[in-house]
Amino acid sequence: MALTAIAATSHTAQAAVSLDSNHVQVEAGDTYKSIAAANGITIAELEQANGREVGGFDLIFPGETVTLPGATATTATTDTQQAATSQATTPQASVEETSYQAPTQTQDTQSTQATTQSAQTTPSATQQTASTTTSAASNTTTNTNTTSTTGTSQGTFKISFYDPSVLGSNMGYGGVAANLSVFPKGTQLKITLSDGTVLYRTVNDTGTFAYSNPNQLDVAMPNNQIPSYGVTTASVEVI
Repeated sequence: MALTAIAATSHTAQAAVSLDSNHVQVEAGDTYKSIAAANGITIAELEQANGREVGGFDLIFPGETVTLPGATATTATTDTQQAATSQATTPQASVEETSYQAPTQTQDTQSTQATTQSAQTTPSATQQTASTTTSAASNTTTNTNTTSTTGTSQGTFKISFYDPSVLGSNMGYGGVAANLSVFPKGTQLKITLSDGTVLYRTVNDTGTFAYSNPNQLDVAMPNNQIPSYGVTTASVEVI
């Protein structure tokens, strides 16, 4: 049951003045009952909208602002309700944050996998580099490689070196001059020098030294890469 405002002196007071769609200002003689009736709502709804005890004594004064149900203002919200709202939203924020972190974990996993793959491929690259360095002291020819190939042994040959470009030839450094009666042009040879260096050459020429000595090969190589010993021996295979 609602009490009439203390200042009320007449039962014919004008109704509360509407401030906006959600608030009215109390006039002398107004009660919660009259305000509720004038706005088409129940007294309980009006009490709830203003944080009053439902069914309690609703003491109001002229000039006071009363909130109607549906107002966007938070004046009717109690501290307990605010605390409950805050607690209710906290888990949601946590869920959203967790959801946001999931892609990051996936990226970390992908990054770890990429690092592992890189680590696995590194030894292979290092071995290839070391093998290339071992196969030739300074290698610029395309026919010298680190692949171990086994061919038909031709025995031991005397090996000398020459630079085709110095002789005005454009044959490049992938060839070897040989006695053509022993190795016809186009024969592919695997030449293992006495120091272990392996060279792959294709017979593409003959020369004075090789022509006069069937057991000698003259290997094409840039002058700045020709070994200091100049002449050596090698085991030769046809591949």
